[in-house]
Amino acid sequence: MIIRTKAGQFEEVNCEGLLQFLGVKNEGQTVTVAQDIELIAPVPFTLADGEGGGVPAIPDGIAWVFSTFDLDRMSERIDPSGWDFSCYLKNPVVQWAHRFDIPAIGRAENIIADEQGLRGSIIFNAKEFDAFGWGIGERVKAGVIRAGSVGFRPLEIEIPSKKDSEDGTSLIFRKQELLEFSVCNVPANPFALAKSAEIINSKSSPDFWGGFIGA
Repeated sequence: MIIRTKAGQFEEVNCEGLLQFLGVKNEGQTVTVAQDIELIAPVPFTLADGEGGGVPAIPDGIAWVFSTFDLDRMSERIDPSGWDFSCYLKNPVVQWAHRFDIPAIGRAENIIADEQGLRGSIIFNAKEFDAFGWGIGERVKAGVIRAGSVGFRPLEIEIPSKKDSEDGTSLIFRKQELLEFSVCNVPANPFALAKSAEIINSKSSPDFWGGFIGA
């Protein structure tokens, strides 16, 4: 997990380090996060199905499941019902590798959050005005690049009790604000995958990434 402060500084931490950074200690309770930070976390992605996982079809759009409630490699979960993306919808840009210093490579459309997770479609820039962004989109469509991660501001977190953490969960983000989404060469989580129905085999993708990226 990576913390990005308002000053733009990055710090890589595990779950214990994040709780220490936020000053949260007590298990078995839900607390409001007071600090204004962005987390670029190992968010588990799932593959959208052939119909885009229920996301309304958009011409040239690529269905993407941004986040689910699945347990990630850092033993954390993100509650799908806790997503606030109202501000993001005002400027739903898609970035390259969480870089703020280069123009957006596309935009997100039809974003929804339900029991299946946070989902939407990505429209990459046209070649006429952005050869780089268009090129990333072509690589995604070809299956060369099919991963990404979200940047979000934690608003409320839950530290499970020992009993509730028996499944391995050490932290649950109960409320969070979506700040940005990035397409990446290598995701923070092996299941951060897009689905191009014509190209990508959904059965083999998780196994491929899971064996390629260490914990």
